[in-house]
Amino acid sequence: MIMKGQKISDRYQIIKAIGEGGMANVYLAYDTILDRDVAVKVLRGDLANDEKFVRRFQREALSASSLTHPNIVEVYDVGEDHGQYYIVMEYVEGKHLKELIKKRGKLTLSEVIDIMLQITDGMSIAHDSYIIHRDIKPQNIMILENGLVKIMDFGIAMAMNQTQLTQTNSIMGSVHYLPPEQANGKGSTLQSDIYSIGIVMYELLTGKLPYKGDNAVEIALKHLKEPFPSIREELPNIPQSVENIILKATAKNPKNRYADAREMHNDLLTCLDESRENEEKIKLPYKEFTEEPKNKSVKKDEETKEKKEKKESSKKKVAEKESSDEVLARQITKNDLKKQNKLLIVLASIFTLLIVAITTIVVLIPMLTGNKEIIVPDVTGYSVEDAITTLQEAGFTVASDQRSIASEEIEFGKVVQTSPRAGTTRTEKTEVTLWVSSGSPSITLENYVGSNYLEIKGKLEALGVRVIVEKKTVESGTTAEENIILDQSPKEGERVAEGDYVTLYIPEVDTYPDFTNGSYTYDDVVEYLEKYNVTINKVEQEDSEHAPGVVIGQNRTAGSRIVSGASITITVAKESTTPSDDEDDDCGGLC
Repeated sequence: MIMKGQKISDRYQIIKAIGEGGMANVYLAYDTILDRDVAVKVLRGDLANDEKFVRRFQREALSASSLTHPNIVEVYDVGEDHGQYYIVMEYVEGKHLKELIKKRGKLTLSEVIDIMLQITDGMSIAHDSYIIHRDIKPQNIMILENGLVKIMDFGIAMAMNQTQLTQTNSIMGSVHYLPPEQANGKGSTLQSDIYSIGIVMYELLTGKLPYKGDNAVEIALKHLKEPFPSIREELPNIPQSVENIILKATAKNPKNRYADAREMHNDLLTCLDESRENEEKIKLPYKEFTEEPKNKSVKKDEETKEKKEKKESSKKKVAEKESSDEVLARQITKNDLKKQNKLLIVLASIFTLLIVAITTIVVLIPMLTGNKEIIVPDVTGYSVEDAITTLQEAGFTVASDQRSIASEEIEFGKVVQTSPRAGTTRTEKTEVTLWVSSGSPSITLENYVGSNYLEIKGKLEALGVRVIVEKKTVESGTTAEENIILDQSPKEGERVAEGDYVTLYIPEVDTYPDFTNGSYTYDDVVEYLEKYNVTINKVEQEDSEHAPGVVIGQNRTAGSRIVSGASITITVAKESTTPSDDEDDDCGGLC
């Protein structure tokens, strides 16, 4: 585990951990050479021990570092330090699209088109260089506060191409966006990225995934065999031109998809134009689903049967023509029937044995061992104590440690779900884990005005809320203390979720300059301090070394904080009254 303050390759100083994933841990770090914040992604231990993967990762990450586009997170560096393989990337402050979908549900059509145009624009640069991402999904696409979209993880995604199917954490997140050809074990092409982009577009518009299942294999099979759901059945007001883009992008046959991201981008540019209002539903030119080839053994049996039928027919013809051989022909027929009867008996015996074996496995063995099959009861909404009792009475054991999960619907401390899930069948005494509600994932903001911003910032960040601190100029006549919150956004009573931003406004603190440096007159000081509502006490002092009106003293130390409503005493040089030499001569020495 990398610790705060640790340096990687004597250059990237770790500030804090900002994310954990199935493939790597991500840290915010400071580049001590180029004086900038960066994101450092360090490969997980088991992947770092796979030499083939490491070589592929380094090669592909270096290739991705050549991609420069506003919609792609830039890769700065790839390296290794004491057995830890890392990739250094542009640090982006924002949230990924999956967080946005969870918060908003579904987005508006104009928002989705804008996001998709940015994604396809960035991917066009990659596809022009024939660089395939291979893992396009909302979790790998960031969106900034200003709406700018950034595609991440080019290097790791490409390197994971051959490895991810064995990484449970990775495939479960990616299988929802997995192209049929990848699910079928074939290689990836530019059209593979197009399929994933189409799934993302569908999810942004509907707030849901097109295919669901209990495990990765079930979902992958649906990508292979089930037609893509119609978005217009879900959202009737969506233009046909938009559905056509999704249908073309998510076609099962890659030949029916866009050739690359640039072609899809160009189609998106005009999909909301008036000229396409009455567009007909797209008809895909190539066949989507191919028929599965018949089993070779079945074909062989059919060929053998056909030969037998021809042979028997030939024998019958010979028997009909040769009357002297009629008795022999009848004998041959009887022999054939006996052979068929023997074959049927053998087949029936095999079938009976299979039935007995299956019955033994399903019924007799559980009865003999005492581990009968039972259904996991639904304990959603139960207290932990009641849930444990219910599960134990049903014949299950309950794990001593519970898991926490945020929930809008289930109150704090009650059971949200179980693992295995309710309704599934398991053997008696199977251990069941309880997932207990940690309460609503969102929090209600309090009134933080008047509090020290450092204290509030710490509390909010501990809850997963991102805090922005901005300085605000204090109005004339208003007193304000340093580090004390003047205002906040959102306001008191509004709810925010983990990853949302809260802005805290603190006073802009100014300090007194050195008015005695010879460049300030009394009038200059008055003009400077007028906006702070500071009272100025003027003291004139004769001083032949300074020009009249120049400030030569102040009772507030330079660099001390200016507080509205305070006062300052300024000493100013006045014109000297000492007579000149000429004046002495004029009075004849009597003056």
